[in-house]
Amino acid sequence: MTVARPEFSPRVTGFSLVELAVVMVILGLLLGGMLLPLSAQHDIQRFRAAEAALREIREALLGYAAVHGRLPCPDMAANPATSGYGEAEASCAGATQEGFLPFKTLGLAEHDPWGQRWRYRVDTHFASATPIRLVTTFGDALGIVNNRGESLTASSEEPPVALFFSTGPNARPDGQNASFETTGGLYQADPPQPGFDDQLHWLARPLLFSRLIAAGRAL
Repeated sequence: MTVARPEFSPRVTGFSLVELAVVMVILGLLLGGMLLPLSAQHDIQRFRAAEAALREIREALLGYAAVHGRLPCPDMAANPATSGYGEAEASCAGATQEGFLPFKTLGLAEHDPWGQRWRYRVDTHFASATPIRLVTTFGDALGIVNNRGESLTASSEEPPVALFFSTGPNARPDGQNASFETTGGLYQADPPQPGFDDQLHWLARPLLFSRLIAAGRAL
């Protein structure tokens, strides 16, 4: 007597569409949680690099003044094909608007960590052909404030002689930096925050004078 063996159909194994969807959602959440900190870390690194570059710009401006007895004029050429692009204008007399940092004249990098050109403005009395003297007075009355409107410079009698800044990740001037011409040369410096990501440094007259004296420049 032959006993018939029961037949077993092979069991199909694998993920259902619902299970795959759940897995994809979980992976998406994990990747999103990983990418956000990485993006934040990259921003922090760029901000730190910009701060270091701004300090280098200040030193380059002081070095230029020690050699020439004055600060350089801005570069007003926006088109790289323009003759003199990246170089200081021969004269900035009467120029009351900001321009770009003359990176070629100063021997510096052209762009900030976000690939934008550095902005630069100088008091024209400290960038004329006449060497700077102790009696050199201010001409443009530049001012620096924070987002509360509080002055960050010593007093109205000691405004900055030059300022320079990065437009940050959004690649545009924010706050007072976006409307400097309508606010009488008023600029803004603040830590990065929502709605403001510019990084601005300035050069004060006492520091400029001390560097000129140390370089043997008669004032």
